[in-house]
Amino acid sequence: MAKPPPSSLSHARLPLLTRRFVLLAFVIAVSLSLGFFLCRSASCNPTATSDASIQHESIPKLVLVPTVAHRSGNPLEFMRNKLVLLVSHELSLSGGPLLLMELAFLLRGVNTKVVWITYPKTDEANDVTNRLEHKMLNHGVELLNAKNQEAIDVALKSDLVILNTAVAGKWLDGVLKEKVHKVLPKVLWWIHEMRGHYFKLEYVKHLPYVAGAMIDSYVTAAYWKNRTSERLKIEMPKTYVVHLGNSKELMKVAEGEISALREHVRHQDLQVGKEDILFALINSVSRGKGQDLFLQAFYQMLQIIKSQKIKVPPLHAVIVGSDMNAQTKFELELRNIVSKKGIQDRVHFVNKTMNVTPYLAAIDVLVQNSQARGECFGRITIEAMAFHLPVLGTAAGGTTEIVVNGMTGLLHPAGKEGIMPLARNMVDLATHVERRVRMGRKGYERVKERFMEHHMADRIADVLKQVLTTSKELS
Repeated sequence: MAKPPPSSLSHARLPLLTRRFVLLAFVIAVSLSLGFFLCRSASCNPTATSDASIQHESIPKLVLVPTVAHRSGNPLEFMRNKLVLLVSHELSLSGGPLLLMELAFLLRGVNTKVVWITYPKTDEANDVTNRLEHKMLNHGVELLNAKNQEAIDVALKSDLVILNTAVAGKWLDGVLKEKVHKVLPKVLWWIHEMRGHYFKLEYVKHLPYVAGAMIDSYVTAAYWKNRTSERLKIEMPKTYVVHLGNSKELMKVAEGEISALREHVRHQDLQVGKEDILFALINSVSRGKGQDLFLQAFYQMLQIIKSQKIKVPPLHAVIVGSDMNAQTKFELELRNIVSKKGIQDRVHFVNKTMNVTPYLAAIDVLVQNSQARGECFGRITIEAMAFHLPVLGTAAGGTTEIVVNGMTGLLHPAGKEGIMPLARNMVDLATHVERRVRMGRKGYERVKERFMEHHMADRIADVLKQVLTTSKELS
């Protein structure tokens, strides 16, 4: 059998860390870099940049938000005392809700009145939602029942309404009903989805009439433009593509002294040696994230090293994001792969958790193996780069807008055809320490250049200013 998930990184394991590391990791995971914004290049060439906000020729209404020099003062100051309603489809540890929370906290930093509703909200309270709600209340975010009249009143008098994900569109008709036309002109729709099943008219039929849409990568924006036009026969509104930025809290840990944290996680949690090389995939376990193909590539890497008699330190695969209750069939499939390949002593499963920073400190290479169209953006990628980690990613989705192939990491095809290229890339980094170090350094420099919180805040300010102007014109 594969090593079982540490009985719970989320709860049981974390008390082993020092108080300082726990507090830092918890804060970072919830406030982890918001994520917005934008693509620099029409061709998605990861080395290209754009120095001006322009309209892209092939996608009408697509606005590219450039990386600009950091401005003095808070760029969101113009949002002071405004009323903003945030609508989320759920409150969980998934990327969308956490990003929306980060936006809420940034707005609260300039005394914006922020109201949060979750629709549809389940009646089942759990430790995660309780903690997240408590954190929002501590930041001064008001929580309302999405179906109450008070929430409708807030929507009608707000300066801005931000819908988070395509699914949140169900709230428009489900709650606002005949009042929906009064709210649409001040809606900014923030879309993260890349999967085809989200392209349902019941979710997004009002999309053409909102003030704007905000999407995390150029490739996702292009996908939405094509799919809405071809499949749903509707037109996208003015669309802003904005890349994420790492939070100050995460950068503080990444740029601090992490050797003690690294040693602790390796020795106590993973039980690996100081010199062992760890390849990790940090994502919620699901077939779309490619954990199965990662394990097959890891096994092929071991076979290559064995057949070529290459001398390397012990090698390990770490999967962070396990949840046996949520993905029972696929989790069992992963463990079956491990058992059949006889690599039980090489593979480590870690339960899903907010606190991924201890593992970023402990590993040597991040594998971003999302399949099909890839990640909409892939926040974990820029977080890993902040920790000077090289990234082995699929040549799909937002990863191609982050990783510079051959400089900050190596790309491989999605699907089964990517197994051997990924295996060879892992051999490459396992056998060339200096290459890992160089790619990690270049990745960190790239983060500092364009994926920091101040880049994000500047871009958010640009988007919100334009959306508020459009809202007045449409009203």
